[in-house]
Formats: sequence, structure tokens, C-alpha cells
Amino acid sequence: MTSMWHDVDARLRPFVARRVDAQDVDDVLQDVFVRMQRGLAGLRDEERLTPWLYQIARNAIADHLRTRQRHPIVEARDDPQAAETETQEHLLTACVAVFVARLPSPYREAVTLVELQGMTIKETAEISDISVSGMKSRVQRGRSQLRRAMEDCCQIALDARGKVIEVTPRPAPACCPSRESP
Repeated sequence: MTSMWHDVDARLRPFVARRVDAQDVDDVLQDVFVRMQRGLAGLRDEERLTPWLYQIARNAIADHLRTRQRHPIVEARDDPQAAETETQEHLLTACVAVFVARLPSPYREAVTLVELQGMTIKETAEISDISVSGMKSRVQRGRSQLRRAMEDCCQIALDARGKVIEVTPRPAPACCPSRESP
């Protein structure tokens, strides 16, 4: 049985390595093995084993890349301007977390799990015991409410890709957590 796992690893490692960073290959392969272990009992046709393995690997790679895109790892920087930008990003992140905490209950949980913790909509739907489409709606409504609350507090400038490039607090009193008095 152990040799089977080594054979699978030998097949999938180059496939995964071509698609993710070298330091992430083992993590993605571990995820593939966990998914295989969970789904092996449901495999009906043994002749379809190889395509099934590669489909699991493709899904694990896609999930990994999606998570990386949502939560990029910031490299250490020596540039003072980059350090200031990083500090502003941390303040904005703290501000977002407070705004998320202010959302009504079902939307707060949905946005927290999907956006802040990086879970998939499907995983979040299973945890919340609702349909995937219901969870998509919750996340979309939560994002919309979050955006309105933040725009009421701050003027937000976006670049062409929709990334935040500048946040300027509005003069409204105490709407932003960073301006609230202790």
C-alpha cells in the first residue's frame, strides 16, 4: 500500500510543481492526498483512477492559488516608503475587521469565513448548513453592506484592477474605528 502512495506522489509531484511555487508543492500534495483518502470510497470505476487523481490535483491547485490570491504573503521590505504603505495596509485591515464585526449576524459570519479566513463558499455553506447559492447570496450581501459602511466613513480610490490605492477618512465623526475615542 505504501508503494502505491509513492507512485501517486511520483506522478503528481511534477504536475503540481509546474503550477505552484516550489515551497508550496508539499502542501498542495498533502491536500491532494487528504482529498483522495476522503473520496476513494466513492470511486466507482478503477480504470478512471488516473484522471480522477489529476482532477483532484487540479482542484487542489486551483484552491491553493485562490487562497494565495486572497491572502498574499507580503515580502519583507527595506524601503521606507514601502514600510509606510505596509503600515497603512495593516491599519486598513484592522479597520475592515471592525466594520465586518458591525455587520448583522448571518452576513458577518459569511464574510469572516470567506474573506478573512479564506474558506471556500462550499465549505462555509456546509458549516452553516445552508445551500451553496444561499451562502453566495449572504457573502455578496455582506460585501455590499461592508462596502457601503466603509464608503460612508472613507473615500476609497481604486486602481484599474479594483485594488485599493488610497483611503481618505471623511469628516464624519467617529465612523471609523481608528478615529474613535478610547
